Amino acid sequence: MRTEVFPDPGSVAKRAAERIANVTREAVTTRGRCALAISGGTTPWQALGALAGEDVPWERVHLFQVDERVAPSGDPERNYSRMKEALIDRIPIPPANVHPMPVEEGDLDAGARRYEAILRGIAGIPPVLDLVQLGLGEDGHTASLFPGDPALQVLDADVALSGLHDGRKRMTLTFPAIDRARCILWMVTGAGKVAALARLRAGDRSIPAGRVLRCRAFLLADTAATGDR
Repeated sequence: MRTEVFPDPGSVAKRAAERIANVTREAVTTRGRCALAISGGTTPWQALGALAGEDVPWERVHLFQVDERVAPSGDPERNYSRMKEALIDRIPIPPANVHPMPVEEGDLDAGARRYEAILRGIAGIPPVLDLVQLGLGEDGHTASLFPGDPALQVLDADVALSGLHDGRKRMTLTFPAIDRARCILWMVTGAGKVAALARLRAGDRSIPAGRVLRCRAFLLADTAATGDR
């Protein structure tokens, strides 16, 4: 896992925006389109805001979600609400190229299968995303793959449903979908992440984040998260 450490979250966000823009331009040049999957979090929202100012061929980009809370449209806890505010409303991306997870459907299992079908239609069978951006929880979770959750064991599908966490069910990409990505970009900031980040960097597979493929992973962290002074 390649690692870069910065003095503060703002610097991490700026570097992440540059990295995502570079991957996007390269994918469009090489394959004619780019498929990105974005997670939530304070630093990722900063990164998306910076990404809106980068030179990106948005007409060739497809935006997916890594995970989403089951909540009504416009709910402030929805990752999509923040993604829309930070990035989507500020860039010339075709509406048909934006793919929010269908968490408002009555049949969430059918919604997960439909999202998987959209992934396949854009990114191939099996779908290979050009970049998946991940965060890291203090408990070692990433995406909505939480310790002890049944979704950790889903290896025959690319989209799964988690159990209740903080009062919400979630829809999430699974390990197979994440691991196939051409680039996995981690953003980890804050002193609360020191222990979890140390375990991630050590490849500790007893935490969900430690099970993510490392050979195509790129870690951006701040000194608070690494424990450096």
